[in-house]
Amino acid sequence: MIRHPEKFQQLLAQVRDFVRTECIPLETQVDQSDEIPEALVQRMRDLGLFGHSIPEAYGGAGLTSEELSMVNIEVSQAATTFRARFGGNTGIASESLVVDGTEEQKRRYLPGLASGAVTGCFALTEPGAGSDATALTTEAVRDGDDYLISGRKCFITNAPIAGLFTVFARTDPAIKGAAGVTAFLIERGTPGLETPPAYRKMGQHGSPVGEVLLDRCRVPASAILGGQTGQGFRTAMRALNKQRINLAGLCIGPAIRLVDEMVERAGTRKQFGQPVAEFQLVQQMIAESNVEVHAARALLLETARKRDDGQDVTMEASMCKLFASEMCGRVADRAVQIFGGGGYIADNVAERFYRDVRLFRLYEGTSQIHLVNIARRTMALAQR
Repeated sequence: MIRHPEKFQQLLAQVRDFVRTECIPLETQVDQSDEIPEALVQRMRDLGLFGHSIPEAYGGAGLTSEELSMVNIEVSQAATTFRARFGGNTGIASESLVVDGTEEQKRRYLPGLASGAVTGCFALTEPGAGSDATALTTEAVRDGDDYLISGRKCFITNAPIAGLFTVFARTDPAIKGAAGVTAFLIERGTPGLETPPAYRKMGQHGSPVGEVLLDRCRVPASAILGGQTGQGFRTAMRALNKQRINLAGLCIGPAIRLVDEMVERAGTRKQFGQPVAEFQLVQQMIAESNVEVHAARALLLETARKRDDGQDVTMEASMCKLFASEMCGRVADRAVQIFGGGGYIADNVAERFYRDVRLFRLYEGTSQIHLVNIARRTMALAQR
């Protein structure tokens, strides 16, 4: 749903200009230094990028699913690390608060997340609890009016720089699976919470990812997200459902950029005395890529509109994430192929995106997990 078309087009134009004139020129520098300049992060704050999906009542823009999808397509046409810097706040790191937080928790934390004064992170994954998130072993033990939380989270985006952690822990060890999991809001500086240095990664340099270590981290019962124990897994799934739609947009943007780069490269690179764009097999790779981009975008926007209408889009969100992430990987592979040897050399746009987008098929549910979920829901619908 687009609420105010003219105003929204102005927002898109502003985002597009920021991406093309301020982010894309810094792609190589950020990839090499593994750090986004603070001046550019401040520009993100000034433009309101951290608060796009946070309700207006708490300082955000309150974008609808369709609006946010279109913005995500724009911002992700630069190297994916730029959107990752503010994307947690406008996605998975705030969504749990938005959908399940108490009014007091929303007033306390959402304005800081919306402004970018605070960076949030979503600490669910553990060494033994990835695709099977219900297997998490982090424990929260009641101690008077407090909880003592101990455990280890891994592969957490923005953990090394986060000021607010949404941590999922088991509050009832007697209950196995999802029912015994509770979400906690923990501020940096709380004794017992530490974040080691960021990992070295294959791609998305400039986006810090690391561990969250909890050793008898003491938090008050008021830190329970929503105020109720045992609701953490439901909260996580609600947040992930929206994030999977967001991620589909973040896969489409790089694919659009790569199609443009392929066309330009094919028109200038010559073999056998002519531009490679004149060879039909090269044209086939460009055509297939463009078709897949359009298909992914159509699926995304249809799903976003359904969500805005209040429909259950759990299966469609999985479809969006699965198709868009796999599509983006195929497009990146074709881009390297069209660039030839240059596509394998560092600091080349095709090489960088090839590394960056590989992660899309892993987080917010692996492709294999989404296939299982889609199959189960498809069969369940057939039995009604």
